[in-house]
Order: sequence, then C-alpha cells, then structure tokens
Amino acid sequence: MTTPISDTATSEFPQVATPGQPSAQRRTFLKAATIAGGAVVGAAPMVSVAQSPISFRWQSTWPAKDIFHEYALDFAKKVNDMSGGRLKIDVLPSGAVVKAFDLIDAVSKGTLDGGHGVLAYWYGKNSAMALWGSGPSFGMDPNMLLAWHEFGGGKALLEEIYKGLNLDVVSFLYGPMPTQPLGWFKKPITKVEDFKGLKYRTVGLSIDIFTAMGAAVNALPGGEIVAAMDRGLLDAAEFNNATSDRILGFPDVVKNCMLQSFHQSGEQFEVLFNKGKYNALPAELKAIIQYGVQAASADMSWKQVDRNSSDYIELKKAKVNFYKTPDAILKAQLDAWDKVTAKKAGENALFKKVMDSQRAFAERAVAWNNDYSINFRMASDRYFGKGAKKA
Repeated sequence: MTTPISDTATSEFPQVATPGQPSAQRRTFLKAATIAGGAVVGAAPMVSVAQSPISFRWQSTWPAKDIFHEYALDFAKKVNDMSGGRLKIDVLPSGAVVKAFDLIDAVSKGTLDGGHGVLAYWYGKNSAMALWGSGPSFGMDPNMLLAWHEFGGGKALLEEIYKGLNLDVVSFLYGPMPTQPLGWFKKPITKVEDFKGLKYRTVGLSIDIFTAMGAAVNALPGGEIVAAMDRGLLDAAEFNNATSDRILGFPDVVKNCMLQSFHQSGEQFEVLFNKGKYNALPAELKAIIQYGVQAASADMSWKQVDRNSSDYIELKKAKVNFYKTPDAILKAQLDAWDKVTAKKAGENALFKKVMDSQRAFAERAVAWNNDYSINFRMASDRYFGKGAKKA
C-alpha cells in the first residue's frame, strides 16, 4: 500500500518545490542559518578573527605614590578587565607627559587619550568649574553634589562649559571625597587674623576664599607641596586626606593639622577622554566605561574609609597634633565665600547658572537629608567616647 505524499511531506520525503523556489525545509534551513551567524552554517567552517585591542594612553594629575593615582589605576583595571582585553588603558603618573595643570589641554588635543584629575585644576579656564567641589555647596555633602551632577543638571552645565572653551573632551565625575582638612600649619590657627600674610597653598575657588581672608595664596599641584614647605616657600598648605598627606610627607615637615573646613568640602574626581577617541569606541565599550565609572565610585568610597582611618591612626603615632578648626574661622570662610561668589556670578553668566542650579537642588536635597539623617556622634560616643565601657 502506498502512503499518500501529503502524509510524508514533512517526514521521509521532501515536498516538490516550484521551479526556481527553495523547498519549505530549505527555506527554514536558510532562515535559521541567517539568524545563527549571517551565513549558511555548514557551507564552510566559521573563522574567528581576533580583534586587536584598543590602547589608550592616560596620565593622572597625581604622583605615582599617592593613593589618588592608585584610584586612577583602579578605574583603568575595572575597564580593562570588563572589556575582556578589547580596551586597554595605561595610566602614567603626573609629569610623565605633561604637568598636572596641563592635563586637560593634552587630552583635548589628543596628546593623551585620557586622564584622571579634579575640576578645580581647570579653574583658570572658567571659574565655574571650581563649583564642583570648592565651597560649602549650599550644605550638600560630596555624594549629594554628585547627585546634583547626575540628576540635577550639573552634567549638562559642565558640557556647556567645555563646549564654550572648545575643549574636545568627554567627562565623567565619580568618587565623592570626604571633607578636606583646613591644612597643615607650623603653628595652630586659632583666629581669622592668623591668616594675614600667611603663605598658603590651595586650588580652585579656595584661592579666592583664603585671599579674602588675608592669606598669600600659591596654587601648586599635589606633588610639589611638601618640597615647597620644606624650603620655606609655604607657611601652610592643604591637600586632601590622611592617606595622601601621610604618603606625600606632610608630617615630615610640619606637625600641626587643622581638621574640618568649608573650602573643599564636596570634591570628586574627574575621568577625562579625548572626545574623538571616545566617540570612535563601539557602544559596548562606551557602556563598560560608563558603568565602570559607577563601580569605581563605590569601590573608591569604601577604600578611602579603610585607608584614611588607618592612616589617621598612623599620623597620630607620628606625633602629629590634630585640632578642630575654630567655628569663627569656619564662619569667616562662609562670609568670604558669599562675597567671592557674588562677584564671580556678576562677571560670569555660567558661574551664576551653575550656582542657581546647585541652590535649587540643594534646597530640597539638604532639607531631606537634614530631617532624615541621624547624627551618629551619639552612638560613637556611647561606644568609644570617654567613659565608654570596653567590650
């Protein structure tokens, strides 16, 4: 008995196709092959072509021994690892190619493919850039300032500033820094008048704050500060944190450190790319960079808690004297800040635009934070303060 063709068309025997047309099975085969790899699977062995890695030469604005340079290396490693070798960022220390303050121009021109620094270092190009970190930021802490940058309009404003300066860079901010000390002094500062004529190092809008308070300010990159103090070119200087201060050698030349200040209470790092080099990257590598910035921000925040607290203990062991900055000096900083920023806002429309944006975001963010956040001093005093019971 012969089985009808209709019952076997999809099993033992192929259907007869119209001349010039592939059979149903062949059409299915071709469709699957196209989805699988864009070519007919089985027609020829597939050849895997290895892609050459994209290499970026970077420089940081930090000495090789500083923890800040370590943070730059940490970021590069995250991107390199996540890209599976497709992108390789090599980071050189400050001065390897250009001086710290010249980094952004080198990145814009393509002399370097990217870099790691802080916005305050570009203060001379547009004073508004120092608002990302200098001053009290309307009561925002560094993490809140980053929140404003990402969600409150700061990112678009920074892009506007760079465009106006004809700087061909792509910028990412990350890594909220803790409140920076007032600085290192030959003698403790007890009153505002002690700043009169003091040869003092700082950067950004802090230059204007301390100048208004009577200091003779000299802006130096981090790697040059201690040597200048040792030679007597500076009477006092601020940099950033216990770990950097210890590594750079501050306790070797002076033994008094004043803690707490409004001059740089909300700073963060900047990752820079040459715009042409960044735009030429495939979308997946751009995504790795963007998410690498976020991952590095969290990692850096955790690492600095560990390292800064440990080095604070080591500085105390080295007989460094720590003092809280008197409230009268903190108030004088705020008074100077209001005068300086009012003047800058009148001279620079973008400065005012950034200030207005920060104020609008801070008005709600700071109120929320102040109402919701607990003061942890009560708990720490209970367990570690005077009279606390030992476990």
